[in-house]
Amino acid sequence: MPRVSQDQLDARRHEILAAARGCFARFGYEGATVRRLEEATGLSRGAIFHHFRDKDSLFLAVAEDDAAAMVATVRRNGLVQVMRDLLAQARSSDGDTAGWLGSQLEVSRRLRTDPEFAKRWAERSAAIAEATRERLERQHEAGVLRDDVGVEVLTQFLELAYDGLVLHLATGRPAGELSRVLDVVEEAVRRP
Repeated sequence: MPRVSQDQLDARRHEILAAARGCFARFGYEGATVRRLEEATGLSRGAIFHHFRDKDSLFLAVAEDDAAAMVATVRRNGLVQVMRDLLAQARSSDGDTAGWLGSQLEVSRRLRTDPEFAKRWAERSAAIAEATRERLERQHEAGVLRDDVGVEVLTQFLELAYDGLVLHLATGRPAGELSRVLDVVEEAVRRP
């Protein structure tokens, strides 16, 4: 029997994550049954769960993957860029909620209802907040940020703006002038 390379395993895992992200976004955690996950991925339950221990591990992997991408963007370009990317992704979708947007909503719901998940998720949430804080501190040192408000307050402000954008888009409200709103958010943290 031919051996499967690590690259092939990684590619299959990535394919499963992408398909599962869409399934979780469309049906929610409970509605993303194993049967629906099989249909979404085109794989058997055995093939899916060869890569992930169970549905909960698969969902957490999707959420972790999204969080890692978000942290990388925050470190490079800031949390406002994450919001701009989210807005662009929502506008380019065909009226369907963007995959990671749906995943974010599921994470929020599970944080409220599942204490074990909340405990496992705390590290990811802290990484996003830390990346935002570090980026703001670098900008503060460079003299780009306003100096009448501390970095902690600006971090919370940006996190609230992000949460509000996610909720706005997830509820299907029109994007309207959100690009300009994000300009205002960005201007609010900068030195005049």
